[in-house]
Amino acid sequence: MLSLAACGEQSWPPEVQPAPDKSPVLSPAKALESFYLPPGYDIQLVASEPLVVDPVAMDFDAQGRLWVAEMRSYMPNVEGEGEKKPTGKIVVLEDTSGNGRMDKRTVYLDSLILPRAVKALDHGVLVGAPPNLWMTEDTTGDLKADAIHKIRSDFGDLSVNPESNPNGLMWGIDNWIHTTHYDGRFQLRDGQLHYDKTPSLGQWGITKDSYGRIYRNSNSNPMAVDYISSHYYSRNKDLDQQRGLYESIYKNKTVWPVRPTTGINRGYREGMLRDDSTLTRYTSASALAVYRGDKLPGELRGDVFVPEPAGNLVQRYVLKKQRDGSLIGHNPYEDLKADFLTSTDERFRPVNIYTAPDGTLYILDMYRGIIQNQLFLTNYLKTEIEKRGLEKPIGLGRIYRIIHDSTIPGPTPDLSSKSPEELASYLNHPNGWWRDTAQRLLVERQADSVVPKLRQLATDSEKDYARLHALWTLNGLDAINDDLLDAALSDSSPHLRAAAIRIAEAEFSSHTDSYHQKLISLLDDSAHVVQRQLAASIGELPSPERSAALMKMVKAHGNDPIVVNLVLSGLGNQEFSFLSGLLDQFPDQQIASKTIERLTRAVLNSGSGNHISSLLNRIGDQQKPVWQRRSLLAGLEEVAPEPSSGGSPRLFELDNKPIALLDATSETGDPLARRIDKMIKRLDWPGKPKAEPTPEPLTPDEKERFELGKQLFATSCGSCHQEDGKGMKGMAPPLVNSKWVLGKPSHLIRILLDGKEGEMRMPPVGDRYSDEEIAAIATYIRQAWGHKEHPVPPSLVMEVRGASTGRDHPWTDEELNSHRH
Repeated sequence: MLSLAACGEQSWPPEVQPAPDKSPVLSPAKALESFYLPPGYDIQLVASEPLVVDPVAMDFDAQGRLWVAEMRSYMPNVEGEGEKKPTGKIVVLEDTSGNGRMDKRTVYLDSLILPRAVKALDHGVLVGAPPNLWMTEDTTGDLKADAIHKIRSDFGDLSVNPESNPNGLMWGIDNWIHTTHYDGRFQLRDGQLHYDKTPSLGQWGITKDSYGRIYRNSNSNPMAVDYISSHYYSRNKDLDQQRGLYESIYKNKTVWPVRPTTGINRGYREGMLRDDSTLTRYTSASALAVYRGDKLPGELRGDVFVPEPAGNLVQRYVLKKQRDGSLIGHNPYEDLKADFLTSTDERFRPVNIYTAPDGTLYILDMYRGIIQNQLFLTNYLKTEIEKRGLEKPIGLGRIYRIIHDSTIPGPTPDLSSKSPEELASYLNHPNGWWRDTAQRLLVERQADSVVPKLRQLATDSEKDYARLHALWTLNGLDAINDDLLDAALSDSSPHLRAAAIRIAEAEFSSHTDSYHQKLISLLDDSAHVVQRQLAASIGELPSPERSAALMKMVKAHGNDPIVVNLVLSGLGNQEFSFLSGLLDQFPDQQIASKTIERLTRAVLNSGSGNHISSLLNRIGDQQKPVWQRRSLLAGLEEVAPEPSSGGSPRLFELDNKPIALLDATSETGDPLARRIDKMIKRLDWPGKPKAEPTPEPLTPDEKERFELGKQLFATSCGSCHQEDGKGMKGMAPPLVNSKWVLGKPSHLIRILLDGKEGEMRMPPVGDRYSDEEIAAIATYIRQAWGHKEHPVPPSLVMEVRGASTGRDHPWTDEELNSHRH
């Protein structure tokens, strides 16, 4: 295979090795000697500089060639000067000698700024570089893009941290192209790329398992899964939860570097480093991969591999299904205090990982000293970078593959020249890459001639994943018939049954009665994947069948919060009538309570005055069951939460005085009455006496400051905290009703100036913005989203900035709480 030897002589599990004062660049041969892997595994070099430079994403085309996105301008120095230069490239790497090592480089597309995504299709090559997504084509056969069509101009923002820009572009088993950190998905139809809005999830990278479940992550959350297709949650804007999407599945977050890792952004923070100076837990998890290959030991199949570039390692997670249908992952080497792949080379920066056509795992290594963007770079890390000379050199990069001594990598594919019949046969292939690519080519080419073979494969293959691929391929060819759907709905595999339910949605309008009955017959299905898909798909039934079926779904599986939220997603602005029916018909307190809470929140978020008044009257009606009143009140309490320390409440505004609710506070000694009394203080209605003065209307200068803050928030903060201030799961906490936003303005200023520690870290922006601009941002978020806090003057920012002079690290909760002013 490769001429460069790997790490086969290293002991394992490894002990932490001492770190030199400097971190010099290692040649590829020397770098290979720095790795540690479990016995039997080895690592080989596939490509290195100058053949590849700063690789961040790649894709294999149908011929096995590597299409690599090179982010060449990323952090050329600690100040980030020159980062926006158009030096990024999409390059094609080829192995012309057949020895498993790339030896030919072709620049397909250049002059890009911080490219993040590439997807090689039969139709062309998708390229994502903020703010654009392009469909590019090579029409002459020289592997150079000569036709470039802009698909979207909202695919990222160059003014934000590159970590917060869209990426992914993965062809899913459902024939949609899925993304990460972008509110949309794409599908090729009639030669055009169509956009469909979906929730924005994750941060960097995307992968799927053999049943099509999608996995993403963020810096501190190494692994999260979608149990259901995300598009269902675009149906109902009043939902404030998206259960079943981006659900964390890790058992622990600990990592086990093999060298001291003081060069991390928060190394000063207690608990980030062990006594031996190694990283304790994830701080910069990067793009993950489910291993679906066939040339590594079978025990790895279905496991998830997550790079941690700050720890110079790749961790392996073994997934197990729990009784409630959820997945949980654990590091199989945790007891040994080890990880799957570790390195003593501080410049080893694994940022992406893939199952390859040859059945192995490929790892992209940016190979550089600096991996933290200057927008988030702490003074602590700047000092560490300078101490060990990590700023230079730049312009390096490596690609590795993981192998095992029990097998050899498979052959280079050439699927682009295969007939439809040959491609259909690859849907049985043990390597997921071959199945995915065969399905994609058949769908892209609309290969109708192979439909009979696919129908046979969808029912007769012994492998459920092959039946699943055949079913979705037929769906992509618009060749699903009733007999095939009937067979899939009763398939022995729950994943086939769930897929069939989703595919059947297209038939609901023309076969309402028959498919309605088929769906209801699946209510007793014991598989969670079927129950959840059923809850989502019933929401696509025509009204009035939908509400009755959804009620049956809640009665059957209302103890599953994912099912409940999916039911709510499909109500179509009928939350109030559904809630009323549930309250009148549903006696089961254990199952109904949480459903009532979630429905209440949706009704309150809808803003319908009549519906809200009716709910409040029901809470106050002492003739109604106490458990129902308690559940309704819990939903109200979440929409209008109790004020945090130092803050004032967000007043929930009503159209009329809640007389029945006020009367209920007279129930002396009743715990529910005490809760209602507290709630009254957070409600507002015409004529209600004011307990405390409200802020005066904004002056013209303050209005101007608010508008500036709105603009600055959109460009610098909105990508994480979101335009509606509700934050992003696993990345940025909500600002709506945040005690740090509504509390002492000096605390908010300190956080903006110097950042804040926590599960999700807030980076400092004080060096980027003037006192006027910091005051503008603070004023905006204290007045937006229903907040009515006093605006923040620039003079206060100047005062706080002066008092914090010399501070070089973010604030903690404890420090902020200790400040009285």
